[in-house]
Amino acid sequence: MSKPDPFKYFKTSREIIRLAVMMYVRFPLSLRNVEDLLHERGIDVSHESVRFWWQRFGPMFDAEIRKKRAECLRSGPQWQWHLDEMFVKINGERHYLWRAVDREGEVLESFVTKTRDKKAALKFLKKPMKRYGRPHIIVTDKLRSYSAALKEVGAADRQATGRWLNNRAENSHLPFRRRERAMQRFRRMRNLQMFAAVHASVFNHFNSERSFSSRANFKKNRAAALAEWRQLGAA
Repeated sequence: MSKPDPFKYFKTSREIIRLAVMMYVRFPLSLRNVEDLLHERGIDVSHESVRFWWQRFGPMFDAEIRKKRAECLRSGPQWQWHLDEMFVKINGERHYLWRAVDREGEVLESFVTKTRDKKAALKFLKKPMKRYGRPHIIVTDKLRSYSAALKEVGAADRQATGRWLNNRAENSHLPFRRRERAMQRFRRMRNLQMFAAVHASVFNHFNSERSFSSRANFKKNRAAALAEWRQLGAA
């Protein structure tokens, strides 16, 4: 039995919708920037349409990318994770965006909380472990919430801390910070959670580590990622 077509009742073609969602989530563009870029290509849509499309299809694309990624990671051992939290303001109030990053710099999980105590760290830690399994090494900073949460799940002996050991997680925050500035911050905790998850999946999907491969291999990987993106949501 084939699954229902998610684009069935939309007048705009699925190719344009995928393009608009990719441009908005992948690049540090505002909704009106995407509207102007599409207009230059002869596509007349409003920025509110782009907003509706990414809110409607962004989580669906995220789920498909994440499912394939999880299947790939579960097939092999999880060697090392990097855990870190970053400050994000919502209507002037400080919140915390927890992120789990693998040894290659790809974001495994994003989770938003109002606090960064043991309860929040434990809730965050259980999400990637349930999806991907347990890694051999978990690199964190010296926040005591991590050690308390790892002790709770029986992984205290796997924790590693150090002055520069967690640079992988710190560097993974930079693309999200650029998007945050373009969006002029967030207004709801739910919107932050949704966008952080979708942005992480899209960034992982198109991240080809161009500095570690030749130009020819980079072009092949980029073309393959784009071809896979155009198949998301296919009936």
